[in-house]
Amino acid sequence: MVSIKSSTSLGSGFIVRAEGWVATNLHVLSGSADMRVVLKDGTELAITSVVGIDSEHDLAVVSVDKKGLPELTLGDSDRVNPGDPVVAIGHPLGLEDTVSNGLVSAVRQVDPTLTLLQISAPIAPGSSGGPLIDERGQVIGIATAVSREGQNLAFGVPSGYLKALLAKPAPISWAAFQASRESSKLPMPKRSVPKHELSLLAGCGEGDVRLLGAMIGKAIDVGAPLYNGGNFEACYHVYEGASLDADRKLGAACRGPKAALAEGRRKAALQSDPSGQAWAMRDAFDGLLDVIRRKLSASADETAL
Repeated sequence: MVSIKSSTSLGSGFIVRAEGWVATNLHVLSGSADMRVVLKDGTELAITSVVGIDSEHDLAVVSVDKKGLPELTLGDSDRVNPGDPVVAIGHPLGLEDTVSNGLVSAVRQVDPTLTLLQISAPIAPGSSGGPLIDERGQVIGIATAVSREGQNLAFGVPSGYLKALLAKPAPISWAAFQASRESSKLPMPKRSVPKHELSLLAGCGEGDVRLLGAMIGKAIDVGAPLYNGGNFEACYHVYEGASLDADRKLGAACRGPKAALAEGRRKAALQSDPSGQAWAMRDAFDGLLDVIRRKLSASADETAL
C-alpha cells in the first residue's frame, strides 16, 4: 500500500510491479503537479512517469524511482460473485492503512463497457485508488467511489481492467502527463440549476425526501469520478439510471420530484454530446438537493419550536 498526495489532495494506491509501478484511480492524479508517492516507511518519492491511463475506467499506473518493492497480486475479477468476502485498504480522511471488511453486494454493469463492483466494506474519501482484496489475498478491484450517506455503499473498478492496462503500457513523463491534462480540461459549462419552491415536495413523505436525497448523492459519488476521468458517457448513464430508479421508487403522490427528474432527462436528450447530457442531469440533481436541504432544514426548525 502507498498513499498518493500533494499539498491539496490525498488518495491511495498499491504496488503492482516491483520495479516501482503503482496503480491508482486516474482522478487521484488530478491534484497538484507536486504529487508524491509515500511508502509504508514514510519515504516520499516523486512520480517520474505515467506508465498508462484508462480514462474510461478511471485507472492509472504511475512509476517511481525505486526497485525491489513488494507487490500485490491481481486476482480474477471475472470470477467475483455477490456474497464474496472483500477487504478494502486505504487512507480514508488521512487515516493511513485503514482496513475494513464486507461483502461484494453486487456486480453491476453500468453500460456495455463498464462494470462496477458494489461492496459493503466501508470506505471514505482518501481511499480512492486503494485495493479491494479477496479471501486469497489477491486484488479483485480498485476502490473508486463511496456513498455520502455512510450506509456502507461503495464501488470499485474490477481488476480485469487494470490487467488490460498493464498489458499495454504507454509511458509518458510526469511533466508531459500534466501538460496533457491541462490542455484537455473542458471549460465549465453554463449551469442551469433550477430553483424549486418547497411546494415541489408536496405529497412526498419524509421517507421519500430522504430516499431521493440519498439516491442522488450516491449517483453523484459514482458518476463524478467517472466524469473527472474523462468517461462522460458512463457518468451520464449513471445519472440517467439513478433518475429512472428514483422515479420508480418514490411514492405515487411524490409528483414534483418525478417531474423535475423527467425534465432533467428531457434536457439531457436535447444535448449533442455525453458531457452536456451529464451536466443536464447534474443540474436537475443539484436543484433537487437544494430544495431537499431547505425542506429538511425547515422541518428541523419547526421541531425545535
